[in-house]
Amino acid sequence: MIITEYLERNARLYGAESALVEINPSDERDQATTWRELNLIASAHPDDPYRREMTWKDFDRRANRFANLLLSRGIKRGTKVAILLMNCLEWLPIYFGVLKAGCIAVPMNFRYSSDEIKYCLDLADAEVLVFGPEFISRMDPIVDSLEDVRTLFFVGRDTPAYAEDCMQLTEYCSSSAPPVLLEDTDDAAIYFSSGTTGFPKAILHNHRALVSSCRTEQHHHSQNRDDVFLCIPPLYHTGAKMHWFGSLLAGAKSVLLRGVKPEWILRAVTEEKCTIVWLLVPWAQDLLDAIESGKIDLDSYYLDQWRLMHIGAQPVPPSLINRWMNITSTTPTTACRNPLAPVVSIWAWIISTRSAPSASPAICGRPRSLTSRATPSSRARSVSWPFSAPASCSATIRTPKPPPKCSMTAGSIPATWPAKTRTVSSIW
Repeated sequence: MIITEYLERNARLYGAESALVEINPSDERDQATTWRELNLIASAHPDDPYRREMTWKDFDRRANRFANLLLSRGIKRGTKVAILLMNCLEWLPIYFGVLKAGCIAVPMNFRYSSDEIKYCLDLADAEVLVFGPEFISRMDPIVDSLEDVRTLFFVGRDTPAYAEDCMQLTEYCSSSAPPVLLEDTDDAAIYFSSGTTGFPKAILHNHRALVSSCRTEQHHHSQNRDDVFLCIPPLYHTGAKMHWFGSLLAGAKSVLLRGVKPEWILRAVTEEKCTIVWLLVPWAQDLLDAIESGKIDLDSYYLDQWRLMHIGAQPVPPSLINRWMNITSTTPTTACRNPLAPVVSIWAWIISTRSAPSASPAICGRPRSLTSRATPSSRARSVSWPFSAPASCSATIRTPKPPPKCSMTAGSIPATWPAKTRTVSSIW
């Protein structure tokens, strides 16, 4: 199947069910609401922009409308369409609309400066740019120098004079699937490196690679229809987008949280009944600090359903895992059992104590979850992981090994593309 067909399948089978939720917390809204008052939350402010939701059917329709908007402008198959947006409900429908039109999506880092935005747009030969209000000040100085970008779509209010209102335009487009036949060998997306060792480098993925990511992610984390994935990292990054791919394959709900405060994370897990949480190291550390200092009272949150946490995008200090182990194994002081005890599995990148700075993925959880992974190498070492139920079990830190169906493939650019676009980096 092509990756867009998974979206169409979900719209057909689970059309009325929630696909995406966007949460916009703020200090003013973050009142002392506990899980015991959850039944009051939905009806308290039904029109509050704190929360926006989209069903699978609406997701697919919005993607079709954006695809048809591109086609109505004469934008042809293979055209590169750049996406410069913060995480929002519109991000993924736009991305899939690009794919459905036969174009190539080019997600861009929201941290890019004006010069880096121009550099990446030029390198990718992007002809269309979709951007949001957070980037107006960075677009203003370079908009006149973007020779190849002939169409700019704006997502938000107060559209600048040099762009067009994307949401208004899509309202007049058909919500039917565009008449574009896709194949798994078609180019689908260009992702850029973070640029920490110089200017960002481009990596090309075809549809087969994206589908492989879906299958690999779902295999690794066993997402099913009952899971709810809490995504905080930016969607432009493969680490966030391709973790979400597992939910796409499973037809499961996902939550985009626009904030990283510990109380916001736990509130989102509670309100949306999240079962899988994606944390970066600083966010996990802040969460542990808040719990250990008593700033956060775990009894105020409902976390029984939380079954998996993955931590990555950078090496994870073993001390962080040990601190989490201490919290999950602590005997509760109240009649209620430890709310974090059900967190039975953690995926992380651990700093190797033997061969720094190389890193190895750590898999902590039930014993049976270990047998489905790659065979431990000779350098593997055992880690104790205590739980309230079941009894103590062990996990193993392993040397990285690509899965049978690699989630990404080495980039390759057709020889017919301009030389500046063919400077593509292999990911392995």
